[in-house]
Amino acid sequence: MKINMYTFRILYCIPVFLLFFISCEKEYKSPNYYKKDLFEDERHEGEAYIMNKKECIDGSDMVLVSSDIKLVDSSSGRGRSIFIYRLKSGMTEKTTRDSVVTYPLQFLSNQRLKLKKDSMYIFLKKLNGYRFIAEEKKLKYQWLKSAPVYTVGTESK
Repeated sequence: MKINMYTFRILYCIPVFLLFFISCEKEYKSPNYYKKDLFEDERHEGEAYIMNKKECIDGSDMVLVSSDIKLVDSSSGRGRSIFIYRLKSGMTEKTTRDSVVTYPLQFLSNQRLKLKKDSMYIFLKKLNGYRFIAEEKKLKYQWLKSAPVYTVGTESK
């Protein structure tokens, strides 16, 4: 009778063990095989948009030409990087806001500009945000976002 009871328990345990080992087996080894990218044509990683000179002039509130530009202050670390540049003198190419520009003029940029010794175009837009820095440094303009530095006499590539 005792032997019959043990075989009865073993017979019930075998299917439980079989179910346990079968259910633990992985159906697939690589989840990337089943992944489908729905926006494959629209993704362009590593490509930055660079505006040409005409787009920069059209998009800016003020365009100046100068070779007298200097980095005055910069802030990096916490938050976004900020660079403040000073223009000692220059020539106005386009303006929509101020008819008279007083020098020295300071402006803010979110990117570090590759300054050159030659005369270059400075594309400026009305300063948005940065209220406390604007009051302290007397800033009115910021560099046009995604605009590169163009020297006078060179065209866009």
